Amino acid sequence: MKIISHDHIQRLAIRPQTCVEWVRESFLLKAGAQLPAKISLHPQGSDFFNTMPCLLPERFHRFGVKVVHRIEGAQPTLGGDILLYDAASGELKAMLDGDWITTMRTGAVAALAAQLFRRRGDLTYGFIGLGNTARATLLCLLASEADRHFHVKLLRYKDQAESFKARFARFDNVSFETCETPAGVVGGSDVVFSCLTNAETLLCPDNTLFREGCLIVPVHTKGFQNCDLFFDRIFADDRAHVCGFRYFDRFRHFAELADVLTGTTEGRTSDTERLLSYNIGLGLHDVLFAHKIYEMAGAEAPEVKTEHPSAKFWI
Repeated sequence: MKIISHDHIQRLAIRPQTCVEWVRESFLLKAGAQLPAKISLHPQGSDFFNTMPCLLPERFHRFGVKVVHRIEGAQPTLGGDILLYDAASGELKAMLDGDWITTMRTGAVAALAAQLFRRRGDLTYGFIGLGNTARATLLCLLASEADRHFHVKLLRYKDQAESFKARFARFDNVSFETCETPAGVVGGSDVVFSCLTNAETLLCPDNTLFREGCLIVPVHTKGFQNCDLFFDRIFADDRAHVCGFRYFDRFRHFAELADVLTGTTEGRTSDTERLLSYNIGLGLHDVLFAHKIYEMAGAEAPEVKTEHPSAKFWI
């Protein structure tokens, strides 16, 4: 069994645009994968442990499962681990750190959603929550669309806006401004990413502030339930993730992101529609990323010998 650590994954220097290509590929594999809904358990408060299994299509011979957790007060708040198996033999091939994979695949999916569902023209992008997921999202956008300029509004929180700007100082295709309230971000943006890991109340209860033609991408789903009732089209990475939402039966239109990529349903149909994309995250992305990283890591990753019974009867 290989042990593939966070540092090892970072040393592979996987490009953000490659992450966008991998999530696009994984969505196109969705119909051929076995992908049960994640299991979410809550030890206390808003903390959670999510278990996310996926069997890739047969040609990959890969099964994987990710356990991801959010624990208030932990540093960082989110963490996770991935087990990758040979589906033909049952052999455990690798245990991978899940932090990099979770963050980059989440940012890549958010970036892909923006590319699929934003309206045409010069746009302003807004970010609420400026942690690793927000950084990954903007990295994927800037790297995969280097010829496009991005004007970005940031919600001020402690010193995170300044740190965020410093992180992207070397990019010449982005400019920033800082807002003091979520309403300031929403009201002035055409695409809004909410990367908060938790939101107890609506982030922008004034429906009049949502621009005509806007796209809202609430990465961790909370804070924009008012949009469920009046937005024209709502998308998600998986129906099972949203069918339990309070207002699901009142969505004006619903489709999965994979169906838009395959051309079986329409995405945006006009520049005046208001769209919302719930990209909660699929074990499919995690396992495909883990498979590709396992192949890239090769012999460099340390090997741990595991001892299992070899006899049929061992009790």
